[in-house]
Amino acid sequence: MDRPLERRPLRADAARNVDKIITAARQCFREQGPDVPLQTIAATAGVGPATLFRNFADKEQLVLAALSRQLRLHVDPVVEEALGGMDAAEGLFKVIDAVMKVASEDANLLDAVAGRRGLLTGITGGLIDGIGVLLVRGQGQGSLRRDITLEDMVRIVAMLIGAVDTMEPGSRSWDRPVALMEDAIRAVRPDRELPPQTPIPGLAL
Repeated sequence: MDRPLERRPLRADAARNVDKIITAARQCFREQGPDVPLQTIAATAGVGPATLFRNFADKEQLVLAALSRQLRLHVDPVVEEALGGMDAAEGLFKVIDAVMKVASEDANLLDAVAGRRGLLTGITGGLIDGIGVLLVRGQGQGSLRRDITLEDMVRIVAMLIGAVDTMEPGSRSWDRPVALMEDAIRAVRPDRELPPQTPIPGLAL
């Protein structure tokens, strides 16, 4: 039988530990790459390995939690603002911009789950729903192509996130591919210059 009053202090301690572990994970992945051992993350968080494994069974669960927190902090508010705005297309592109910023700043987190197609389902459901609403609204407003589907948008966003591998982490090199995507899905192509091109690290052209 659950005893919430007796367990509340333990839950608070556990919540603090989880927060410390996730914060340490982001730091370690950013500084040491996607193959950093979980024991290193535990040490950085100031907790024992048993505490880490009690909260996260494996690296995938920890990465999922870290990505979820970043999306919750930096993307969810943008989605909420976009859904409350008048221009659905502009809102949609702001959401994609926020997603790309998280992807760029936490590129090593994404590298740690590369190739696991189903892993991100748990953190993208609400985001996909928001994108779907904005897409339909934008089509109704005449600002987005009517032949674009939600499946198209999911694949487009996935491709954009994948392109982060060709960019310097933390840079805004994604501005140009996002602008190209905007040109492709707007009902009328914007009359503007594309953002400047940036080099691909390690590739001589």
